[in-house]
Amino acid sequence: MTDTTIYERLGGEDRIHALANTILDKHLANPVVNKRYVNSVREDVIPKLVSFLCEATGGPQRYTGKNMLDAHRGMNISEQEFMAVLDDIMEALQEHGVDERTRQELLHANYGMRSEIVRV
Repeated sequence: MTDTTIYERLGGEDRIHALANTILDKHLANPVVNKRYVNSVREDVIPKLVSFLCEATGGPQRYTGKNMLDAHRGMNISEQEFMAVLDDIMEALQEHGVDERTRQELLHANYGMRSEIVRV
């Protein structure tokens, strides 16, 4: 049996783009993290998030932004904020009909970046 990439299971770039918009909307509505996005411009955030998600899940796109440690250094992100972001991502995945296996794989991958994001 040939296994598909997470990128393929998510539906490719167009569906990841829609997912990225849902994730950002959830962050903007989440009182735990929305202050982190006050000065964010959707047209700047979404392309970066899409390319990051595409490359990270096995797509052909290349993410050229900062690595997680450099992007979050000095922000003093709390464990509560980190978990709120994960919750937003998991809710968005479920809303987009992503299967349980893929959601769990993405949760594991995102949680694996904790040390590069929280209190750095």
